[in-house]
Amino acid sequence: MGGSRAQVNKPHKTRFSSKSSRNIHKISQKDKNRIAKSNRNVTQGARAARLQRSKMLREQKKEALLKEKRASSGSASPPRVILLFPLSASVNVSSLAEDILRLLSADVSRALSSTVASSEYKLRATVLHAPHGDLLSCMEMAKVADLIAFVASATEQSTCDYIDSFGSQCLSVFRSLGLPSTVVFIRDLPTELKRQNDAKKIVTCSLTSEFPEDCKFYPADTKDDLHKFMWLFKEQRLTTPHWRNQRPYLIAQKVDMVPDDSSPEKCTLLLTGYTRAHSLSVNQLVHVSGAGDFQLSRIDIMKDPIPLNARKDHNAMDSDDIEDAEIIRSLAPDPSSLEPLLVENVPDPLAGEQTWPTEAEMAEAERNQKQKRLRKRALPRGTSEYQAAWIVDDTDGEDSGVENDGDDDEDDDGMLLDEGESGCPSQEDTNNRDFEEDQASLHLRDSDEETENDSVMMEGDNMTREQIEDEIKKIKEAHAEDEEFPDEVDTPLDVPARKRFAKYRGLKSFRTSSWDPKESLPPEYARIFAFDSFARTQKHVVVKALKVEQEGRDDCAPVGSFARFYIKEVPFHAASNLCAASRTAPIVLCGLLQHESKMSVLHFSIKKHDSYDAPIKSKEELIFHVGFRQFVARPIFSTDNINSDKHKMERFLHAGRFSIASIYAPISFPPLPLIALKNAAGAGTPAVAAVGSLRSIDPDRIILKKIILTGYPQRVSKLKATVRYMFHNPEDVRWFKPVEVWTKCGRRGRVKEPIGTHGGMKCIFNGGLQQHDTVCMSLYKRAYPKWPEHRFPANV
Repeated sequence: MGGSRAQVNKPHKTRFSSKSSRNIHKISQKDKNRIAKSNRNVTQGARAARLQRSKMLREQKKEALLKEKRASSGSASPPRVILLFPLSASVNVSSLAEDILRLLSADVSRALSSTVASSEYKLRATVLHAPHGDLLSCMEMAKVADLIAFVASATEQSTCDYIDSFGSQCLSVFRSLGLPSTVVFIRDLPTELKRQNDAKKIVTCSLTSEFPEDCKFYPADTKDDLHKFMWLFKEQRLTTPHWRNQRPYLIAQKVDMVPDDSSPEKCTLLLTGYTRAHSLSVNQLVHVSGAGDFQLSRIDIMKDPIPLNARKDHNAMDSDDIEDAEIIRSLAPDPSSLEPLLVENVPDPLAGEQTWPTEAEMAEAERNQKQKRLRKRALPRGTSEYQAAWIVDDTDGEDSGVENDGDDDEDDDGMLLDEGESGCPSQEDTNNRDFEEDQASLHLRDSDEETENDSVMMEGDNMTREQIEDEIKKIKEAHAEDEEFPDEVDTPLDVPARKRFAKYRGLKSFRTSSWDPKESLPPEYARIFAFDSFARTQKHVVVKALKVEQEGRDDCAPVGSFARFYIKEVPFHAASNLCAASRTAPIVLCGLLQHESKMSVLHFSIKKHDSYDAPIKSKEELIFHVGFRQFVARPIFSTDNINSDKHKMERFLHAGRFSIASIYAPISFPPLPLIALKNAAGAGTPAVAAVGSLRSIDPDRIILKKIILTGYPQRVSKLKATVRYMFHNPEDVRWFKPVEVWTKCGRRGRVKEPIGTHGGMKCIFNGGLQQHDTVCMSLYKRAYPKWPEHRFPANV
């Protein structure tokens, strides 16, 4: 065909350049077998290593469980603490406690003690029954209980009858503390078997949601029921909160006090009981619940008054047995290794002062003084030398330089700098203004203290009932106003805003603007301690305590030993209160880790309790129960910002959300639970105000108090507006001119200039302003907790 192209044979595309190279990549069968065998050996070796490792971990866990079981239920272990808690007021736990003690005690003829040993069950137990209505006693018993047995009555008709309001409140507090092993005893069941099973099912279905999943329900009416439970309880592996296993502690079986002859206000407190959780060193600091931190003068390790394999006629602990117990050995502290009781740092008042001037500096100062005397001054005509001596020389002000106008007082972050005022007034005006500012500063100091410490009510002894009711009414109104208009304050009419809010500054951005944590610290910060790295210090302290535990040193009272602790220099008033309180609640002695007696700034994650309705203001006095420790604190509340190093202060602790409470308190290493109590006006016992946990220890955490000054647009023209009632004089407008303003409808702008003599100002915004809008200005200052007047509740 004409115009057709000749066909061209293209080379075939292949992976191989020639036929001879096709078999190069193939592997022989011999090599295949060798490679497969090698891979199989590697796989089998790895599998064998995994199996060996899993077997080793199982054996380690089995050994740890066996060791824990021997430590908790062996002859050398301390008695198990069983707490009987009534869920309602109609439940009688005294009779149940007596039945359990009689079951465990072989000698029925003797008077029963709270601690008994049973050779039949091979068990030692301490039975406590919580008094219904006494919150503090129930809390202290729950802190040391190995098993909490909640007692319910089957005669009640509904779930609300099974658990009353006090039982529900205590149950929520126990959850916050951390529940140990729990069971539920059902009392008052019918004698007929079918009705008994039906009643037990009803109680179980009604109460299952209130307790943990592993909680068991047992009938507890007859001796056989208690006998079955005891056999199960003997073999049960008890679980306790983690915070309780970090420190050694002791439940005082007996509390005594010996007066100190050298100091009538001090005494030696004697606590006798079993050492639990860890061994306690005589060189270690201890905390007595509610009384404070102290040193030990001696430890007497005594013969166990109720051994498990008793060779005496009785196996119950009596007070005579404790007094007559044989002392095996005594431990005395070593002055070289005794941990000092260091609470506050002693600041040096001259630490920031300059050194003594040198001779050259003194000579230069004399020359300057002579030149100042020889300098001619411009005096009014006809002024004599005597009159000239009374005229104030203004050369010092000239040497220091004239301060710039406040319009340029803005740094890179948009902060307001408190540097100066505009203009150069005359000498007479300056003197008058200085006098007025001094007078205003006095009122300013009082008013600032009111804003910071307005949460502190007057002493109840000096107030009448009507004054207390008025004070509570004012607090409730302020709480409601803070929820509706948060952070808004009114500019005072009698004090200039630049003086009233002199400690405040503006921020360009709350999240990104810088704030130096070491700037303008209060005097209390010189009395506290801080860590370079708190996490590293905590790790080091825990490892050191574990090393002391493993070494088994001679200056330690081992776990399970019956010992008497001599606590020196205890205030006589606090010791008397502890002796009186030991009749209703257990007195707990807790060993402290290193650094835990020193004061610092602690931060807690806290939430208002559901049963507490009264408002809680910042810097109000609260009683903090942190683990075994108790202390009085006056916290400030703040938000928890994840993406910022600055946190906004909250004037009230609002319900339904978590806040951060910052206090001055002794150092405690987390994790630790928190129960905050508040003394109500006119009430004898404190109420549960909030619950939470220890978050961190950081004095450099920046908490900013925010205030919002509000004004209202009078005239609006496109992007410009005339705003009034935010300030009341033009000097205040010029002072706060660098700070950005914003509106509640979302506009942002800046102050252009003052208008008139009554505080009006012209502002420019990034959009049209509505007439009903509100113009706002945000100011910030750093807030700090309040130092408590007394540190421990037993010293009050």
